[in-house]
Amino acid sequence: MFGKPSLVTRIAIGKGIGLLIGLVGFISLPFFLPEAGWLIRWGILLWYTTVGAIIGVFGVFTWHPILKLPMPWWFRAPVIGAWMNFVLTFFAYDVMATMMTSLFGVGGILTSPFWFAAEGALVGLLIGYVATRFGGEGKETVGK
Repeated sequence: MFGKPSLVTRIAIGKGIGLLIGLVGFISLPFFLPEAGWLIRWGILLWYTTVGAIIGVFGVFTWHPILKLPMPWWFRAPVIGAWMNFVLTFFAYDVMATMMTSLFGVGGILTSPFWFAAEGALVGLLIGYVATRFGGEGKETVGK
């Protein structure tokens, strides 16, 4: 079933794992942030599904097109996950700051919402590993 490298398989696996992680956020967010509305909950669910799809798509690129440097899955996937969560933090800074403060208290070392970038790197590493393991990587995933 997973023998031949496939871009579609990579994307499906990335979206599936992203959906699972998004569901965890969707379900558990009211416990961390009781005033979280439906929009932020749906946003988290769809965000991680999209991050998974993007990591799946970028499995085609094993070399940086401009710098001509290798980009193995263990480098590429965490960078994408961290970048996407970094951007998410800019869009929803107030909500993320409120959530981190409710989790770790005022003045704690982990109260910065930019810790979500580190979380995105870990999520990206997980998605990248599983997508590469079962979907392959490189130009051979595209087929002919």
